[in-house]
Amino acid sequence: MHRFRAALLSASALLSTAALAQQPSLAVTYKSAADKLIADSLADTEGYANLAYLCDHIGKRITGGEPLGRAVAWSADLMRRDGLANVTVQPVMVPHWVRGHESASIVEPVAKPMHMLGLGMSVATPVGGITAPVVVVKDFDELKKLGRAGVAGKIVLYNVAYKGYGQTVMYRVAGPSQAAALGAVATLVRSITPLAVQLPHTGVTSYDEKQPKIPAAAISLEDALMLERLAAEGKPPVVHLDMEAHMEAEVESANVFGEIVGSEHPEQVVTLGGHIDSWDVGQGAQDDGSGIMATLEAVNVIKRSGLKPKRTIRIVFWVSEENGGVGGQVYLKKLTGKLEDHVAVIEMDGGAEQPVGYGYGASFPGLRAVAGGAALAASGGLSAGEQRSLALLQQIGTLLKPVGADTMRAGGGGSDIEPMMGAGVPGLGEMTTGAHYFDWHHTEADTLDKVDPQDFRKNIASLSVMTYILADMPERLAGHKGAGEE
Repeated sequence: MHRFRAALLSASALLSTAALAQQPSLAVTYKSAADKLIADSLADTEGYANLAYLCDHIGKRITGGEPLGRAVAWSADLMRRDGLANVTVQPVMVPHWVRGHESASIVEPVAKPMHMLGLGMSVATPVGGITAPVVVVKDFDELKKLGRAGVAGKIVLYNVAYKGYGQTVMYRVAGPSQAAALGAVATLVRSITPLAVQLPHTGVTSYDEKQPKIPAAAISLEDALMLERLAAEGKPPVVHLDMEAHMEAEVESANVFGEIVGSEHPEQVVTLGGHIDSWDVGQGAQDDGSGIMATLEAVNVIKRSGLKPKRTIRIVFWVSEENGGVGGQVYLKKLTGKLEDHVAVIEMDGGAEQPVGYGYGASFPGLRAVAGGAALAASGGLSAGEQRSLALLQQIGTLLKPVGADTMRAGGGGSDIEPMMGAGVPGLGEMTTGAHYFDWHHTEADTLDKVDPQDFRKNIASLSVMTYILADMPERLAGHKGAGEE
């Protein structure tokens, strides 16, 4: 039975590929449109000017904070000014975490203040702070080997070398509760970055409700290494940690979206966007001011070009990505019309460095929005519809070679679009080189000067071409059961 099904799928894929080969290539059909969109994008100045205003005049935009409210109102006005249709401010209740005063310092065997940032959603220390010896571990296995006898009453430092964000973020997210389960009184996390410049990187942590909630903070790479060296001398170093972090009542914020209405199939929608919130440090320039301003300008470039996409294009600024992804969840719940009419969703949330292409994810057997999609594709694990969709994307990629964004791979998505992808909408995560993204990610240094204007314009170009073609081409990407499948 399995062999028969595999043979059937293989035959279906061959027929699908053969049919695709007989059709005019998208690279031919849309060359003129793509060339115009790229030229217009590379000459654009409006998008970067908008990003500069967002960063310099509104700044950091933590959920629940007043600057985020101003960003929401300004974004809606911007979409109206740009002439987008159906501009909507969609209410979303968001968490409101407040950092408060915080500090950390080594008190034994030497006295030294440390560079620290409390982790988002962390609880406070007791009034007056915590002073305790530090135990240093490199992974969860080392923590478990120490057991309660080696951890209780101590501050646990996760001194985990950076091997990529996906390989190290677990210690920031789950580390506090794992340490608390063994009696730790607080946790410190070596910042998730390859760069040593005495710069702490914040980010959300998540508590296991079955364990005590203990305060958690990130420290600079240099401070983590110093604590490791001191611990290696044979006597645990002692640290004083003082944090006033606390949660306040939920606050009403909003997703913001507007549209170019489709000329032939207005009920069918291609969505793109990023998240409007940021952390309470820096300016939220790369993460994700660059994403929302580049995607908005991509839509404006399409609108100004005079091109009339057959399907509707919707630009969305999701809220509260940094604190639980609430905006993306509410957006899915409040969708009107048929879910099957949502043709594709694109997210830009990796900074505006040199674009390299897109990762394609669909909620179909053989492909999920996780790393490993490329391996599935190579092994023939993709469905016929997914293989056909990748072939279509590769045709579009040919048109993106002038800006270096021609790589199309299986496996992609993003946290804001994850709910829609889980419901069956095919998703695309825009990819960049990310060469310096995690140097400044979630730090005071995520400021406008880190966004190169030419790279920013290349992202606009890539997004405008991809979005326009997806909204206009005859076929649809595989995602919904039956949509794009043979």
